[in-house]
Amino acid sequence: MSGAEPVNVRLLDRDYTVGVTAEERDSLVAASRLLDAKMREIRGSNRMAAVDRVAVLAALNLAHELQQLRDENARQAVALQQTLADMNRRLDRAIDA
Repeated sequence: MSGAEPVNVRLLDRDYTVGVTAEERDSLVAASRLLDAKMREIRGSNRMAAVDRVAVLAALNLAHELQQLRDENARQAVALQQTLADMNRRLDRAIDA
């Protein structure tokens, strides 16, 4: 990655260094906070839970949420296209009248 700078993030009390551009830094930090919160939620009070299992379950939860948002976005895009097509038909009829 060109222009990457190291950024330290903390997930379940473990430090990780990730290289990102300056423009991506804030987004990465926000994403790491979200992931850390999700991992802590999944781990709950079970401090003995394997970190890799917690990480996979957190990733699965976040991927599911992302897919739900994508599905909703697609539904809204279809509805918007239908509304625009309907408005164009109405405008065409009004112009022709």
